[in-house]
Amino acid sequence: MGIDVLLGLQWGDEGKGKIVDVLTSEYDIIARFQGGPNAGHTLEFDGIKHVLHTIPSGIFHDKSINVVGNGVVIDPIIFCKELDALKGYNLNLKDKLLISRKAHLILPTHRLLDLASEAAKGKAKIGSTLKGIGPTYMDKTGRNGLRVGDIELPDFKKRYEALVKKHLQILSFYDIEFDLKEMEKPWFKSIENLKDITFIDSDHYLHQQMKEGKKILAEGAQGSLLDIDFGTYPFVTSSTTTAAGACTGLGVAPNKIGDVLGIFKAYCTRVGSGPFPTELFDEDGAAMAKVGNEFGATTGRPRRCGWIDLPALKYAIAISGVTKLMMMKTDVLDGFDTIKACTHYIYNGKKVDNLPYAIDEELVEPVYTELKGWKKDLTKITSASELPKEVNDYIAFLEETLEVPIAIVSVGPDRKQTLHR
Repeated sequence: MGIDVLLGLQWGDEGKGKIVDVLTSEYDIIARFQGGPNAGHTLEFDGIKHVLHTIPSGIFHDKSINVVGNGVVIDPIIFCKELDALKGYNLNLKDKLLISRKAHLILPTHRLLDLASEAAKGKAKIGSTLKGIGPTYMDKTGRNGLRVGDIELPDFKKRYEALVKKHLQILSFYDIEFDLKEMEKPWFKSIENLKDITFIDSDHYLHQQMKEGKKILAEGAQGSLLDIDFGTYPFVTSSTTTAAGACTGLGVAPNKIGDVLGIFKAYCTRVGSGPFPTELFDEDGAAMAKVGNEFGATTGRPRRCGWIDLPALKYAIAISGVTKLMMMKTDVLDGFDTIKACTHYIYNGKKVDNLPYAIDEELVEPVYTELKGWKKDLTKITSASELPKEVNDYIAFLEETLEVPIAIVSVGPDRKQTLHR
């Protein structure tokens, strides 16, 4: 049995958490493969909204095992706050939640380095969530990192102090004030609490589960256009958000990958800095933001909104080999007379349908196709057969352009507001 991969195809915030929650009943194991507490996966059911940052989105299902893979970076404090928020739901976390020993730990000094680095950039800042993600991945690739498995070793404190010493040397070049001793108290307390969760050699565990025929869904964080290699660099995250990240972030061979499920919004959003060719600064953009409640689940920052960008979507689909698409927040477009879709760019005076190396606003001009809006409330629809003709026309247009079927259409935040096609 192979492993299916679910990932975002835009700049994050596509609705991955909801879809993982919807699909979890079809899988035995949900495994997060990259990112950290910079992610915010929102699930809504029974009238209650839940936001998960590091814990996989299948945690509320009785039968699913949830694995935090080696490609994830963990802030013990934030992780334990997530655990506390789950206490009222009678979840058997000892058996249901497993953490890879190879996952890296975010230290208090990583957060300080993130803050110092972003502040030093001034107007050129990249829009970091300031969670210490980037510095932690830098230590990982620099072979300095501290991992979950180190917690079990007798010299853990010595390893911690050696890394902190390096961080303090770097921080001495920045003009920031901090009380490390105060920051360390909750961190070490959370390290002790983390020991209540089961640590595993995740690659071996997942290989055994596949041999036993278990169905596994790899859950990605952020979006393909934030990938460290293929995103809008340098305004990207520090991990591999494409399907390749599932291989490196879980220790799974490429020939074990089955379906690649790509999640996208019926329009586009972006949080923080970076190019956004279809961004709107008019009433349409404001309407999307208001109806879609477009605020970051992790930072609370308002999201920038714009029309769907098909060259960027085709690019993301090609890089990850997406086999099925899921369109989210279709209902947000209910009030529009006309729906626009960017099909091409004018780049260097030429009309192109691919994503160029640079897509800053002074370099590219989006070319739009207009489609008729549906002007109907989709949130009450319970079957794909009930979708208005204009919605089906929009779906058919997207499928023809993207050359991948749209298997799910979401028409609201609740798990019940999910239409299977």
